[in-house]
Amino acid sequence: MKRVLTEQERERRRARQQLEAIGINPYPYRWEVTAHAAEILQNFEDARHQPREDGPAPEPYTVSIAGRIMTRRIMGKAAFFDLQDETGRIQVYVRRQDLPEGFYDQVFKKLLDIGDLVGVEGYVFRTRMGEITVHAQRLELLAKALRPLPVVKEQDGKVYNEVTDKEFRYRQRYVDLIINPDVREVFRKRARMITTIRRFLDERGYLEVETPILQPLYGGASARPFTTYHNALDMPLYLRIADELYLKRLIVGGYEGVYEIGKDFRNEGLSRFHNPEFTMLELYVAYKDYYWMMDFVEELLEHVAIEVTGSPEVQWGAHTISFRRPWPRIPMFEAIKERTGYDLYGKSRDELAEIAQKLGLEIDETMGSGKIIDEIFGEFVEPHLIQPTFIIDYPIELSPLAKRHREKPGLVERFEVIVGGKELCNAFSELNDPDDQRARFEEQARLRAAGDEEAMQIDEDFLRALEYGMPPTAGLGIGIDRLAMILTNQPSIRDVILFPLLRPEQPAVPAGSGTTDQAEASKP
Repeated sequence: MKRVLTEQERERRRARQQLEAIGINPYPYRWEVTAHAAEILQNFEDARHQPREDGPAPEPYTVSIAGRIMTRRIMGKAAFFDLQDETGRIQVYVRRQDLPEGFYDQVFKKLLDIGDLVGVEGYVFRTRMGEITVHAQRLELLAKALRPLPVVKEQDGKVYNEVTDKEFRYRQRYVDLIINPDVREVFRKRARMITTIRRFLDERGYLEVETPILQPLYGGASARPFTTYHNALDMPLYLRIADELYLKRLIVGGYEGVYEIGKDFRNEGLSRFHNPEFTMLELYVAYKDYYWMMDFVEELLEHVAIEVTGSPEVQWGAHTISFRRPWPRIPMFEAIKERTGYDLYGKSRDELAEIAQKLGLEIDETMGSGKIIDEIFGEFVEPHLIQPTFIIDYPIELSPLAKRHREKPGLVERFEVIVGGKELCNAFSELNDPDDQRARFEEQARLRAAGDEEAMQIDEDFLRALEYGMPPTAGLGIGIDRLAMILTNQPSIRDVILFPLLRPEQPAVPAGSGTTDQAEASKP
């Protein structure tokens, strides 16, 4: 169904036609940019750059800038508008006499709109009101905006047209970025965070690699995959749920430290901590164990927090979270006992199910011992761990890829870092005994046959790789999106993913149906 245009959209299209009729291309090919708003505001000096009453400045500050018109204030033969580029906003002053004949009255005043992209050449000065401004000596349209922006306005301390509809902001992220500078800053910080992690690992000699996203078998985690099909090979394929098994093959191959920062995909529900497509860091270092990895993670995350935010302490909602080392290290069963009063260590599957039911949890027959313990931990312990905390020494049933604990029977050498009540990191002393790994895979296959859709598959090629010998290895996974949430003080994973997965849009409602266009609502 053809979309019904609003009156503003129809008016903008008429303006485009008029521009073309008088020979102005509403979508020209380029504009030379020599400066940006932030650097102009930072570099302007009154003594050097401010024009004198009797002539030009000692050192005229000439610039060529480009950006989007965000406000306009027309005052007869002159006007001011705010131009927004990637770095921020700067005021532009326009006079009729400085532009080609008729441009100011016929084009600028009548055919340009808020949201249009323009190029400006001119010199910088400070107005009588004290605002640093570009005096336009040349003004050109660079792109005509055919849809109006939901422009945020302030009047008498009140904010109007503020876009608070989260779905609108996620679905039309491009609009969100235009009208919300703080959102642009969130994604700058996310990029800085990833760059900092990469530099930290590179400086220590670890090799960044790329492993397959399309895999004939999925593994490395307990999750349901997305399935696709390769026509030429006539075979099903899966989007990877983790990078682990391929990265450990590279350790077998002789690399002593490899990492990957990439997308994983899990066919699971959505929440403020879960998106089906997410970014993970996985790191594997030969000849190390999980004790070494705990020290490494503390150093890494403290360093990243300082580099991104300027401090090891960051604000996340109502909490001040400190990444300052060292962090508590608490065995999983001790943490559960402290919160519930039950000691789960050594309990059978039936005993665990009975305890879980007494605690009010729903347990079904497909859940093995590990999943029951994980449910209890997730309900009664995890939400209370706000400051960075190592939860260590997990049950073997919950960790089919981790090495058996050297001192505690039935456990493995595994830790998770919990921050803000959610898992941020997961790490093991990696299992490198091929026979033990096969037995663990076979137990996963039994759970799968009993109905556990997230249990792992048997990966014969990975087992073959282990049979060639893998050195003692420490492995780590960090949820990049969750770390970005904390370092940018965002409440939802969708706030740190540029284009989160959403349901399809509902069909547009025809005009006159009683709804109000977003851009026309709540005008002051």
